[in-house]
Amino acid sequence: MKRYFLGVDIGTFESRGMLIGEDFRPAADVSVPHTMENPQPGWFEHDAEGVWWGDFCKITKKLLEESGIAPEQVACVGASALGTDCLPVDENCRPLRPAILYGIDARAEREAAWLTQHYGEQRVQELFGHPICSGDTATKILWLKNNEPEVYGRTYKFLTGSSFLTARLTGEYVIDQFLAKGSFRPLYKGDGTKNEAECPLYCRPDQIADCAVSTDIVGHVTPEAAKETGLAPGTPVVTGTGDSTAEAISVGLVEPGTAFFQYGSSMFYYYCVDRFVDQFVSPNGNGSLKGGKVFTVPGTFCMGDGTNAAGTLTRWVRDTLYAPELAAQEQGGENAYAVMAREAAEVPAGSGGLMMLPYIYGERSPLQDPRAAGMIFGLRGGHNRRHIGRAALEAIGYSTYQHLLLFEEMGLPPKRLITAGGGTKNRTWMQIICDMAGIPITIPEPWQCSSYGDAMLAAVGCGALKDFLALRDALPQGTVLQPNLENHEFYKICYPIFRELYRANRESMYALQDNL
Repeated sequence: MKRYFLGVDIGTFESRGMLIGEDFRPAADVSVPHTMENPQPGWFEHDAEGVWWGDFCKITKKLLEESGIAPEQVACVGASALGTDCLPVDENCRPLRPAILYGIDARAEREAAWLTQHYGEQRVQELFGHPICSGDTATKILWLKNNEPEVYGRTYKFLTGSSFLTARLTGEYVIDQFLAKGSFRPLYKGDGTKNEAECPLYCRPDQIADCAVSTDIVGHVTPEAAKETGLAPGTPVVTGTGDSTAEAISVGLVEPGTAFFQYGSSMFYYYCVDRFVDQFVSPNGNGSLKGGKVFTVPGTFCMGDGTNAAGTLTRWVRDTLYAPELAAQEQGGENAYAVMAREAAEVPAGSGGLMMLPYIYGERSPLQDPRAAGMIFGLRGGHNRRHIGRAALEAIGYSTYQHLLLFEEMGLPPKRLITAGGGTKNRTWMQIICDMAGIPITIPEPWQCSSYGDAMLAAVGCGALKDFLALRDALPQGTVLQPNLENHEFYKICYPIFRELYRANRESMYALQDNL
């Protein structure tokens, strides 16, 4: 009987599932769209029952139905979801409120400020490895404690998306050690055990999940979960991980010197290195990077963080300036994003003197400033939506380049760049990224995504792949883009303008918000 490996990923606006065979190529691929709630400025939420678990069940049933693969042929299951979210659940693993999403949700700004004052900067660095920010799950737990005491008092476990899915499948509460030691600091120690000394400020130690490696088989599909998902009872389930980690693994981020940039709703990066690196603050005004941590791949370390905008910015441009094309798309016409990409390609590098800051939802890396704001600079009468669309793509490109400059300042210039995510469909955008980087970039196959990574982790977990090196060797080669070096030199000249636009206008951004 042929074996298959199943992976499901829950994203910001879409969930995707994949079945891969013993050739480690897709046998079935299903996507389900969903919405993200924005109930207040700076608040971003998902209905965990309807979106996270609901999408998972829809996807698994549809995968089995459309492929004709028997549930008993599924050898192992892996799942990923948005990494640094916070979901309180009761004893039956039922959500007690909507899930608070990753670093894009900035509601815990006061808690972050209080914790910084409470600990002091030196202790913050020791406990968190970086200045406390909206991407730290512990601040979200503290926000619940301060603002929703009734929910907080009823909470059995504080989970992230992947640990919620694994718990609903198996009844076991586990979290990927990589997520735990990164996003949940200081609730876990460096060895993955719960930090009982630091937990009480936030929650009881028993209210957080136990650590496991992403490829560990931590349980099996329960009879109840089997009914809801269509999977066979007893099917092995691995720990799973965050969506960005799963996607990084899917494209072969397993060796030091390899950097991976994922362009989805936000831009997220992982940089695999051979040693631990501490937090770094640029002496040249290029921002800062969080300290590194042990990576999912044994024997390696990584740096990782994300921006608050990538696809969210292009989505804003589409919804604001391409409404007729979007309406036509809904009637079977050309995809509005394709129109945007084509028009952006018609505009030379530099967008005709137009520059955009991408911080429409504040910013995480490398600014760590939830109050940062977007900007359109240099606007003149000859500009139109084509220029704005290209400027948006270049804004994310400049942010990527800013991270590469920080790596160089640390003495760790990448040897290889890999990009992935929905943004890679836009080759105009990817060429801009390549031109800014000034070195070739590899674009994997479109199906090398988080759900594919989940399925590959499941394959490692059940022994179909020996280890991560075997996983890498099983991957396709992908497409390689070459940089336009003339454009690269141009962007190098323009980058300081991008950097200084934020630095020079930061206080004005704050003042304008304070006066609303």
